[in-house]
Amino acid sequence: MVYLDNAATTQKPRQVNEAVTRFYEEANANPLRGVYDLSVKATEAYESAREKVANLIGAKDASEIIFTRNTTEALNLIAYSYGLSHLHEGDEIVITIMEHHSNILPWQMVARQTGAKLVYMMIDKEGRISPEEIETKITDRTKIVSIGYVSNVMGVLNPVEAVIKKAHSVGAIAIVDGAQSTPHMKVDVTELDCDFYALSGHKMLAPMGIGALYGKMKLLLEMPPFLTGGEMIEYVEQQSATFAEVPHKFEAGTVNAGGAVGLGAAIDYINSIGLDYIEKREAELVKYMIERMGELPYIEIIGGSKPCDHHGIVTFMVKDVHPHDVASILDEQHVCIRAGHHCAQPLLKFLGVNATDRASVYFYNTEEEIDRFIDALTKVRGYLGYGA
Repeated sequence: MVYLDNAATTQKPRQVNEAVTRFYEEANANPLRGVYDLSVKATEAYESAREKVANLIGAKDASEIIFTRNTTEALNLIAYSYGLSHLHEGDEIVITIMEHHSNILPWQMVARQTGAKLVYMMIDKEGRISPEEIETKITDRTKIVSIGYVSNVMGVLNPVEAVIKKAHSVGAIAIVDGAQSTPHMKVDVTELDCDFYALSGHKMLAPMGIGALYGKMKLLLEMPPFLTGGEMIEYVEQQSATFAEVPHKFEAGTVNAGGAVGLGAAIDYINSIGLDYIEKREAELVKYMIERMGELPYIEIIGGSKPCDHHGIVTFMVKDVHPHDVASILDEQHVCIRAGHHCAQPLLKFLGVNATDRASVYFYNTEEEIDRFIDALTKVRGYLGYGA
C-alpha cells in the first residue's frame, strides 16, 4: 500500500504503539486522583507528556499546555471560553478564506451569539495573503484573529508572524491553527508571540483522540472553563464551585492518559528524527512529486507554481474525471489519497471547484511510492474511456 493521506492522519511508529500498550499494562489508573503508587505513576506519565508538548513548541511553562481531543476541540475551547466572554456587538473576528472548518464554525457561532462580525482575509490564485489584505482586514474593530499556519488544501505557509504582529498592534489576540505545521517544521510559540496555538496528535504520529492547546497564562487564568465536572474543581458546594488551577481547569473528567503518553512517545520519535530533516525530506518528496505530475498534461495542480509553495501537500485535479473517481481508481491499485472538499468548502467555492484530490507526504514516504502513485494516475483516464 502507498499511503499519501498524511495531512489527514499519519501512520504510527512501533514505539508509539508500544508506549500506549505499556501504559495500560503497567500504569493503568486515573491520573491526578489517587495517592496510591499506580495513580502516581499514571500522573507522572501524563504530566511528562505535557512537558514534552511544551518543549516541542517552545512554551515557557508546561502549565500553559491543555490536553484536548484534537485541534477542533482546542479551537472550540477558545471560542467558548474566550470568544463568548470577550466579544460584543460590533467587534470583528478575522480569519482567512482557506481555513479548515474547525477554524470557521466556532467563530461563526461566536459571531451569532455575540453580534460580532466574521471577516475573511482573501488570497491570490497561488494561495498567498498579501500585506495589503492583512493591513486592511485587521482593524481597530478586530478582537480575534485566527489563522492556519499551513493550509490543509494548498499547503501554503501563511505569514503568521505578520498577522500576529498586526493583531497585537490593534489590541486583538492571535490564534494559530498548528495542525498542519507542528508535525513538519520547528515551531516556537514564544518567538511567534501567538496567544493560542492548537495541534492534533494524530497528524504527528500519535494516537487519534489526543491534541493540545497552548495559551498564554494570563489569558487562561481569566477564562472560564469550557467543560465542567470531575477533576477540574477545587471545591464544590451545593450552589457553587471553585475551579482547579490551570491547566486542570480545562481538563474535565477522566483524561485520555494513554493518548497523552502516545503523544509524548511520538514527540520523542520526531525529535529522534529531527524536524530539520523532516522538513528537508518532505520538500524533496514534494518536489519530486510535482516534477512527475508535470509529465501528465491532464493534471492541474491547485495553488502555487513552485514546489516550495506546497508544504507536504499537493492538491490537484484530473481533467474530465471527478476527484472521487480518481481516488477510487487509485485505491484499486492500493494507492491512498484524499478526495473531496477537505473540510474547506469556502476555499473550494472561492477557487471555483466542488472537490479536488489531495496527495500528502510525510518523511517516511519514498520516491518509489511516488512513482507508483504517478503510474496509477496514468491509468485513470483510460479506465473511464478517455484518451491519455
